[in-house]
Amino acid sequence: MGDLNSWRVVCQDPGDGSGDAIIELPSELLDRLGWIVGDELILERVEGALSLKLKPPPGEPAE
Repeated sequence: MGDLNSWRVVCQDPGDGSGDAIIELPSELLDRLGWIVGDELILERVEGALSLKLKPPPGEPAE
């Protein structure tokens, strides 16, 4: 589906008028990153692409 550092996913409209988007991340990717359902993520635009990072727990400095 993607190389080790790049994945393509489809943004879905939740249909609630919020302007939010739903992104289904592949299980293989979640396993590789150690992310679980309920983790909070940070979305950033980097060189024309979107990047997701795990949000650090409260009290822990961001990278």
